[in-house]
Amino acid sequence: MGTFHQNKSELHGITVVVDTDGPEIFVGRCDDMDEERVILLDVDVHRDGEGGKSKAEYVQKAAQLGIWKKHDHLVVDRARVTSVRRLAEV
Repeated sequence: MGTFHQNKSELHGITVVVDTDGPEIFVGRCDDMDEERVILLDVDVHRDGEGGKSKAEYVQKAAQLGIWKKHDHLVVDRARVTSVRRLAEV
């Protein structure tokens, strides 16, 4: 039986990919999300084209090898979010 956290989103504790309408894409552990924001822990950020990789190429590599944490805690404005998906589903 797992640990249950009341008042947290269903993705709480799951590593997710948060894509935005801009060049940034985030991969981190979902702490919570609601209509206004997505709160991530242990987060890596990639900007499209950085290191010669597109967002999609970065996500594929993250799914295979994991990420390098750049931030302990990050809040993403939900208005900028185009999708949230589990990294394990990539």
